[in-house]
Amino acid sequence: MRKNRVLSALLVIGMFTWVLFAGGGPLSAKAEAADPQKIAFIYVSSVGDLGWSYEHDNGRKMLEAKLGDKVKTAIIESVPEGPDAVRIIRQYAMQGYKAIFATSFGYMDPMVEVARDFPNVYFEHCSGYKTAPNMSTYFGRMYQPRYLSGIVAGKMTKSNIIGYVAAFPIPEVIRGINAFTLGARSANPAAQVRVVWTSTWFDPVKEREAAVALLDAGADLIAQHQDTTEPQKAAKDRGLLSIGYDSDMKKFVGDSVLVSPVWNWGSYYVESVTAILNGTWKSHQYWGGMKDGIVRLSDFSPRVPQEVKDLVAAKQQTILSGTWDVFHGPIVDQKGNEVVPAGSKMSDPDMLNMSFFVEGVIGKAGN
Repeated sequence: MRKNRVLSALLVIGMFTWVLFAGGGPLSAKAEAADPQKIAFIYVSSVGDLGWSYEHDNGRKMLEAKLGDKVKTAIIESVPEGPDAVRIIRQYAMQGYKAIFATSFGYMDPMVEVARDFPNVYFEHCSGYKTAPNMSTYFGRMYQPRYLSGIVAGKMTKSNIIGYVAAFPIPEVIRGINAFTLGARSANPAAQVRVVWTSTWFDPVKEREAAVALLDAGADLIAQHQDTTEPQKAAKDRGLLSIGYDSDMKKFVGDSVLVSPVWNWGSYYVESVTAILNGTWKSHQYWGGMKDGIVRLSDFSPRVPQEVKDLVAAKQQTILSGTWDVFHGPIVDQKGNEVVPAGSKMSDPDMLNMSFFVEGVIGKAGN
């Protein structure tokens, strides 16, 4: 009897051991694999900006909706670019987050620094150019819908002075201003685009003050590369028009916003995180365009005439077809120098390092 009891006990222990280590790992490891993967998003402003961070957060929500209980996301808002970003990124990595998305240009070097120390964490940086084996970059060709919105502005301005409230003189912003200006002057060669720099991504007061200064200088239409709707509100308060950015700002300001170049980050977030979960993710530099759907033009305000809509639609189709893009020559800079000859197209590296203003821009592109 004692012998049978011993054999039974050994059998139970053996079965327990088989269950515990079946599949090449302990039971806790299999349970962990079934847990949702933690994904972090770092924002430079509040999601209440109704612009840049608002649209990134819409993308995060789409990620959760598409992947369900496979992921669990976390966000932190209004993180300054610099040492604070290093601390925040490192903290997420130490807390076991599988992937971290940093959504502002100034997070690039902090993310590179932390990525070196956590080779098993996936890092994704928006709008930068530095990569590592476990770090990618992602952005969209916003210059395409920028150009189209410029056509609208060129057709709708009466003073031929368009004000542009801009954050920092970095290639991303300069490229957008140039694309917008090329679009405006293709429809109205007399149009000027006057730029005021705010030296901030998110400061509602400064953004409004810059817009007011441009309106006082004769602008009757305001565009911007900022994070909030304040420039558009300043134009509306004067009974004037504007072009939005980031999100469809017509929803928040009204019909005085004629159209907005907008972001759709969700499709990229779903694709990237799916690759991480499947084990197929590789370091990359993504720069998608209107054809990919990461950037697009919003619906038009009722104030935009049909003939203007038709003009935009025709040019949009040309972009989507791949037969033409915004920075095809001839293009002349504001000093009169030919920077892209006729029949030539500016390369991606040249666009990503753009540091000059095209003819028609009033202002300095910086150093």
